Amino acid sequence: MTWKDIWTLSERKANGLHPVSYELLTRGRALADKRGARLCAVVLGSGVTEAEGKELIARGADRVYVVDDPALASFRVRPHAGALKHLVETYRPEVMIAAATTTGRTVMPYVAMQVYAGLTADCTGLDIDPDTGDLLQTRPAIGGNIMATIRTPVARPQMATVRPRSTPEAARDPSRTGEIETVQVPPEAMATPVRHESFEPDTSQEVAIEEADVIVAGGHALAKEENFGLLQELATLLGGSVGASRPAVDRGWQPYPRQVGLSGKTVAPDLYVACGISGAIQHLAGIQTAKNIIAINSDPDAQIFSVADLGIEGNLFEVIPVVLEKLKKEMESA
Repeated sequence: MTWKDIWTLSERKANGLHPVSYELLTRGRALADKRGARLCAVVLGSGVTEAEGKELIARGADRVYVVDDPALASFRVRPHAGALKHLVETYRPEVMIAAATTTGRTVMPYVAMQVYAGLTADCTGLDIDPDTGDLLQTRPAIGGNIMATIRTPVARPQMATVRPRSTPEAARDPSRTGEIETVQVPPEAMATPVRHESFEPDTSQEVAIEEADVIVAGGHALAKEENFGLLQELATLLGGSVGASRPAVDRGWQPYPRQVGLSGKTVAPDLYVACGISGAIQHLAGIQTAKNIIAINSDPDAQIFSVADLGIEGNLFEVIPVVLEKLKKEMESA
């Protein structure tokens, strides 16, 4: 039996499919068209609705595989990986991509190990080699200093995770048709010694930084936790969320869910405002897909200025209050 089809791993949240599922379909559709293959979406969960499957088809999927089981009601790596492994071994996809979210980063390596496949994490670009049909997987390497293109010429499926918000959601076409197949996975394949007790959401901000359109982030130059209130005020006016560099998180000024960088979250907002962040390589690799970067730093040689669309050399405690005052005046006169 040959390996065929391009697969995307859809994600679900409390009120239905996660928007990143549609971003993956944009990537998957381009790959499937180049490869002359079907695009298939996989949905794992409990209480999956027919409407969810139809929405994936309207967004570009030719076929949807659904595993609907109580064992998948909450995310635990073994049940989800077991279900995915069963699907891979049954249908043998040639390429399988997922989002570089907490779910994707957890379950994809687990499955790759079990099926003896290669996996490239945090890709920013995917393409098909026209000569070999191999998946070309591009990602930052050596701390973000270079872009490496990786291929897996032998092992199948070729597996990759893609940074969220690095591509637009697939457009909806209600006229599209496709197939929805519900797959029964043996209970023993999803067995786990881990029991789900409860879920405690992060309530420190309304929008998680990886989903925010605007991020105002601070570094070690903030000097103490209380000074992040200044950034919160700016973020609120801009309708965004607060982020932080690793030094600020290590010092306990901000919680880990707000950390931006290779050791935290990779983000792709419309606007990223870096306040007192020097621009370590690991941090720059986490923000390189931001559409616009504004940097405020008193050090004219700070590395952050090398990637900024607009750089402001100055003391952030002097610059930000002026920005806040002007924003407030504009809002009052609007």
